[in-house]
Amino acid sequence: MTARREATPASVPAVRRGDALDVAELPSYGFGHRSLMWWGTAGMMAIEGSAFAFMIIIYFYLRSISGTWPYGAPAPDLAWGTLNAVLIVLSAIPNTFIDKAAIDQDLGRVRRGLAILSAIGLALLVVRAFEFTALNVTMTDSAYGSIVWVLLILHTFNLITDVLDSLVLTVLMFKGPLEGKRFVDVAENSGYWDFVVVTWLPIYAVIYWAPRF
Repeated sequence: MTARREATPASVPAVRRGDALDVAELPSYGFGHRSLMWWGTAGMMAIEGSAFAFMIIIYFYLRSISGTWPYGAPAPDLAWGTLNAVLIVLSAIPNTFIDKAAIDQDLGRVRRGLAILSAIGLALLVVRAFEFTALNVTMTDSAYGSIVWVLLILHTFNLITDVLDSLVLTVLMFKGPLEGKRFVDVAENSGYWDFVVVTWLPIYAVIYWAPRF
């Protein structure tokens, strides 16, 4: 009975027996909105997305009241930020395959996809470290410096969080123990990675291109 519950996704309806519902055969996990993890991740993305939006609004407010922008510093160098943008967009390709493989509960494809995504994630963290050296301003130099650093730090926090999560999931999928709910964890991690990718694009535009126009 337990093995069956662990191996069946949450698309099986409860059985009505008279005036009662028999839930003994219902699965113990589910994908998408059937998962509590999905709702928790969606809520976290809504909060963090709002924080990014507020920071971008503050950036343009400071720019509107400043006589010179960027104030007291040249615009950030494009090389590292653009490389990061290219890598993070490319990472969406294996991430899409991982999400589908997790829903299909294809262990081999999940393992390969997570290994690739984890490697890309580590590369992104190395590139991000170089990005901080190419901002051409420190956090304490001016309001411009503060807002640019805070934007990059906030996104870096999200990036580190998901890279670590991907690494942990990679180890779990190779070592076990393997349960059906692990595939749900992988699918939700893929959803959050998409959030990391999507949020970087406007932040990249604000940090690297807005000072040039």
